[in-house]
Amino acid sequence: MAADQRPKADTLALRQRLISSSCRLFFPEDPVKIVRAQGQYMYDEQGAEYIDCISNVAHVGHCHPLVVQAAHEQNQVLNTNSRYLHDNIVDYAQRLSETLPEQLCVFYFLNSGSEANDLALRLARHYTGHQDVVVLDHAYHGHLSSLIDISPYKFRNLDGQKEWVHVAPLPDTYRGPYREDHPNPAMAYANEVKRVVSSAQEKGRKIAAFFAESLPSVGGQIIPPAGYFSQVADPRVSHLLCHRHIRKAGGVFVADEIQVGFGRVGKHFWAFQLQGKDFVPDIVTMGKSIGNGHPVACVAATQPVARAFEATGVEYFNTFGGSPVSCAVGLAVLNVLEKEQLQDHATSVGSFLMELLGQQKIKHPIVGDVRGVGLFIGVDLIKDEATRTPATEEAAYLVSRLKENYVLLSTDGPGRNILKFKPPMCFSLDNARQVVAKLDAILTDMEEKVRSCETLRLQP
Repeated sequence: MAADQRPKADTLALRQRLISSSCRLFFPEDPVKIVRAQGQYMYDEQGAEYIDCISNVAHVGHCHPLVVQAAHEQNQVLNTNSRYLHDNIVDYAQRLSETLPEQLCVFYFLNSGSEANDLALRLARHYTGHQDVVVLDHAYHGHLSSLIDISPYKFRNLDGQKEWVHVAPLPDTYRGPYREDHPNPAMAYANEVKRVVSSAQEKGRKIAAFFAESLPSVGGQIIPPAGYFSQVADPRVSHLLCHRHIRKAGGVFVADEIQVGFGRVGKHFWAFQLQGKDFVPDIVTMGKSIGNGHPVACVAATQPVARAFEATGVEYFNTFGGSPVSCAVGLAVLNVLEKEQLQDHATSVGSFLMELLGQQKIKHPIVGDVRGVGLFIGVDLIKDEATRTPATEEAAYLVSRLKENYVLLSTDGPGRNILKFKPPMCFSLDNARQVVAKLDAILTDMEEKVRSCETLRLQP
């Protein structure tokens, strides 16, 4: 029997028997069985159509025909490892280089964002000769052991913080110590990094890298204040050791663009560029969206960082990273972004969606904050305006109701109370209207009928 013909209950029973419960489903109380997808839409086994507001992986749209065609045509000719000379890998590297500052000119290809961040960590340590890493609170950088260790989102529930990991406050101007009324939150949060670095140095520790998502995603769709990264690592001096904070400590700056790059922010191709035209990281990691669902990832580094790694004499080889098919897919994604002007589309649709959500903030007290740029938007749900207590149960109830209304949306943040909008880039103005109309109707119903969190418990 074809998988899409098996009854949903049978598939769920098989999954529960064969797949670890650590591998969780969306909407675990009532999972959706998705059998196909196209563009910004997903379809269940009954043919019901859902608007996908979750998948930043299907960057240019689920099953985009040009991406599918590129993979199919290359698969019919050759798919082998990158030790053979081939046009696709150099063509892809060249196209990526055209989107980045000229200093970021050496590329490594891999299969996943986790692999990319693991390699970035190795590059940073080889270049600096140091071991320690500064990360932002609530960060998540991947599922490998090396990355769990630099992901407070994970390690706080596992073995705890390693002595070589140092955690700086999330630059959150809504919930953090320096909020929207602070005269200079960028400098205030950067000074927190300085404090963390100084504390580590007093203990004899040496900093290899500052690791940060350009827009913290798991942390709650955070938009760092403009100039924060520049204050953390001043780019006005060379990429060698400079006089401020991270680089003064001998470290490098790693920008994790895995969830937020490739035009999602609209104004720029890369989210780190929101911090100013002069800010250039030493290393940039990318994944998820760059393959539109195909396992492709990349690390871009400066010449000095790459040369230090090469000087070890140990080659970097990844069996499937940079394969002809992976690079053909990567090139196709770039072509679609350009042909369909999806970066500009993200700006216009994202601005419209922010405007509609802002109207919901005025109308519904539960909406404490609406923040975002392009098609990376967070809606912070609160129990009380004064304390900004996360409305965790209400957020879970809301996304469950949205799913019943054929909208797929997820929550994130330390309090699991942030509605997280990161749809495929083809998400339309009409989709924005439909989603917010349904959101409005559900919030209105909640206000009329729900009096306490106890009544929000989902019924089995």
